[in-house]
Amino acid sequence: MAQRYVRVQNQEGQIYYGLLQLSLNVQVLDAPPWLQGQPTDLTLAPENYQILAPCAPSKVVAVGKNYKDHAAEMGTPVPSEPLIFLKPPTSIIASETEIKYPQMSQRVDYEGELALIIGDRAVDCQPEEAQTKIWGYTIANDVTARDLQTKDSQWTRAKGFDTFCPLGPWIVRELNPGARLQTFLNDETNPVQSSCIDQMVFPPDVLVSYISRVMTLLPGDVILTGTPEGIGPLNLGDRVRVEIEGIGRLENIVAAR
Repeated sequence: MAQRYVRVQNQEGQIYYGLLQLSLNVQVLDAPPWLQGQPTDLTLAPENYQILAPCAPSKVVAVGKNYKDHAAEMGTPVPSEPLIFLKPPTSIIASETEIKYPQMSQRVDYEGELALIIGDRAVDCQPEEAQTKIWGYTIANDVTARDLQTKDSQWTRAKGFDTFCPLGPWIVRELNPGARLQTFLNDETNPVQSSCIDQMVFPPDVLVSYISRVMTLLPGDVILTGTPEGIGPLNLGDRVRVEIEGIGRLENIVAAR
């Protein structure tokens, strides 16, 4: 199994980065792993920590319509260049926490995605260099108030609510380029979304390169790489689970705000 890098909070409220062991103990690092954090002598037992979102980025850069089938279901052509937007860091929540359904929306959708974690400052990178800036991979759910996305001329409100970026549960360093992404609702055995991540229109290195020519990417920043076909509504009480082969599962429950 690949090493799983986590961010946790102990019972005293202290936050650490660490390595999740098979025993579920966490070996604490002395810094974020992308900043050359090294193992310490401190180990946290499972009952002594809570898993948080795996990083605390300066920004979350998301990419729209990066799978042909999703662009088609949205009734729009595939963009000729990456379509990027921002989600605020305050939208991030951990796995096993609640997505809060905002009162001003009547249609909130799930969007399962692969997320990239930036490990080094990136400015004006070519794709070859950009690939070296990707430190690891995790899972995201780009929760969207679809009715507000349609209503507004831009996507800030629809994408930016608190809790609208579930992220985690941990980061892995390597990922099979053909890994499958699937999204499940409640106890259904058939996924509502299922696609291999190599079906992206713009692959990760191209996305990082493009974004780095717009804004400086900093260590710990997050890039959401787009969602495949099969988006749909969430209702109060729903459990939504996004799985990516080689990473794990990100699961959240929908609750009233």
